[in-house]
Amino acid sequence: MNWNKESQQIIKGVDNANKLLGKEMMVEGSFPIKIPMEFFNLIDLTNPDDPLLKQVSPVINEGEIQFKKDPLDDNQFSSIPGLIHKYKNRALIIASRSCSIHCQYCFRKNFEYKVHDIFSNLEEIVSYLKSHIEIDEVILSGGDPFTLSDEKLKKIIDPINDIPHIKTIRFHTRTLVVIPDRIRSGLVDYLKSIRLNIVIVFHINHPNEIGSKFINFINELEDFRLLNQSVLLKGVNDKPETLKALSIKLFEIGILPYYLHLLDEVEGSEHFFISEKDAKSIHKNLQKLVSGYLVPRLVKDENLESKTWK
Repeated sequence: MNWNKESQQIIKGVDNANKLLGKEMMVEGSFPIKIPMEFFNLIDLTNPDDPLLKQVSPVINEGEIQFKKDPLDDNQFSSIPGLIHKYKNRALIIASRSCSIHCQYCFRKNFEYKVHDIFSNLEEIVSYLKSHIEIDEVILSGGDPFTLSDEKLKKIIDPINDIPHIKTIRFHTRTLVVIPDRIRSGLVDYLKSIRLNIVIVFHINHPNEIGSKFINFINELEDFRLLNQSVLLKGVNDKPETLKALSIKLFEIGILPYYLHLLDEVEGSEHFFISEKDAKSIHKNLQKLVSGYLVPRLVKDENLESKTWK
């Protein structure tokens, strides 16, 4: 199936979601429901606590904890719209304002994407990258860069590829997992043709997200460095045994566990919260279950730094 056709097979809105679920399981939240059918088909509809269902189901916060709309305040690191330069050697580009799936814990759910339109600011961004020779890696994020067409991706990547001091381009994506047909679009041949080192960081939180089609297609990316980052979520993957199963399944298909993020405290994700103390305990117990190279680094993003715990 053409990936553009598959990307149109997306459930939007509470009414459509509940119709397919066969019961009133979802409510309308502040972040609109958006679920690709590829992901929806992996949900166990007989289980109201299904870990995939929980990630895309809005919950109205009635607890004492109240998170912020913008917990990381990325705008303070953005001197040019569309570019975030938070760490010295690397810069992040907001390549797309769109995601293929709406995860209810997304820390950029309230991000001002219109202000950060990449194509309106691309010339200025490229000039910035050229003038900052300390930058050796560019990260394409969003949204999700792979929601863009190959042609639009090339418009972003080609000028970056021509900057000598930039050695690596990194993609942060959930699209390739929830719409695996995106891998088969001429994209791989293009990425192989450029000079830059390619790193693809997937966002997979639970082993059940790794479907058969993704497994079948992932070998087409074998020439690139494949990593995974997860978010530690209460009721989804907060058991060491679940994280063990995820790490093993990732490794079997050539993806190395990279980061395990503590939740970014964004409004609407309060029910996923796990304390630092509990997170460290979960991570420590995971270390007892798998080899060291299968243990992702436990990290917490903050405004000025990213903390890492062993």
